[in-house]
Amino acid sequence: MVQSLEHIKETVGFIGGRFLPFHRGHIFAIIEASNHVEDLYVVLNSNKEKDDAICRADGVRPMPAEVRLSWIGESISKLENIHILHIQDANWGESDNWDSGTRAVKAAIGKTITHVFSSEHAYDELFDKYYPEAKHIVIDARRSIVTARSASEIRRNLYDFWSLLPQTVQSFFVKRIAFIGTESVGKTTLAEKLSKFYNTAYVHEVGRDYTLKYSDQLTVNHFDELAMEHFLLTEEKAMACNRVLLIDSEAIVTQYYLEMYFGHRSGLIEEIIKRQKFDLWLYLEPDLEWIDDGVRFAGAEDVREMNNKHLKEMLAEYGVEFRIISGDYNNRFIAAKNAIDGLFESRKP
Repeated sequence: MVQSLEHIKETVGFIGGRFLPFHRGHIFAIIEASNHVEDLYVVLNSNKEKDDAICRADGVRPMPAEVRLSWIGESISKLENIHILHIQDANWGESDNWDSGTRAVKAAIGKTITHVFSSEHAYDELFDKYYPEAKHIVIDARRSIVTARSASEIRRNLYDFWSLLPQTVQSFFVKRIAFIGTESVGKTTLAEKLSKFYNTAYVHEVGRDYTLKYSDQLTVNHFDELAMEHFLLTEEKAMACNRVLLIDSEAIVTQYYLEMYFGHRSGLIEEIIKRQKFDLWLYLEPDLEWIDDGVRFAGAEDVREMNNKHLKEMLAEYGVEFRIISGDYNNRFIAAKNAIDGLFESRKP
């Protein structure tokens, strides 16, 4: 028998929260709620000061409201009866003061709310009081369908519950590790080995692609192009990696090579440097044997030492704090692994 949609015609639902972070349980609840009403309004409440304090206390990066809205938007895109609203209210969720939050929700939706949704029967009395005209529907109160974890528990154990985060949320929390150093210091080799160990993606050195493509005859514009391409590739790879993203070189290294080739710096690359963010910088010392691969040119010991000193000075200029990686290939691998593992042992964001 064909199911009629008449029973949900002119019904308006509301489901809300802080979504710190937004997770698959939220997606299930939103989809389930949207099946009960003609129009569902997902309301993100935010208060920057309170939200940031919650995140800091639980050892995770602050989650700006606009970022959370984008998570919800991407996760429910093309579901036409779902609408997203944003309300800033300091008293949201405090049982002794729902008045202002309720008024804000009703004003933002602008229609009679017929259904309210949550995952807790504990809200029955409050919803009866503040939304007397609406039916309260509790979705998966035991959290048995998608996750038995609350947002607060996920927040405190983010990387243990990685699979419960939508891909767009994962990309925000991925730990980004930059491998930096002058030429022939083993950046690519180390990044490749660690990507296999952590079962994750790595971003290759785009500058090398350009060097090979143009037989080392690069123009100033090529440096801008490769820096942007590398930045965008990093953002793309962040959407498909396993907790850790390993990046072979970055924009400061590109700026360093531009200055070496042409004696000046690029304004575009400066902007990319400001925008890129890394959780860990691993600086590889030039104490491995220099290998001539056909495009390298600075193999003399005094030149390597001079270039190494200059790159470190540039990093200091940009305020970069890095961890030194040196020694043979095994020492480098173990030292880098320990540094990366340390990111997950600390509770600091």
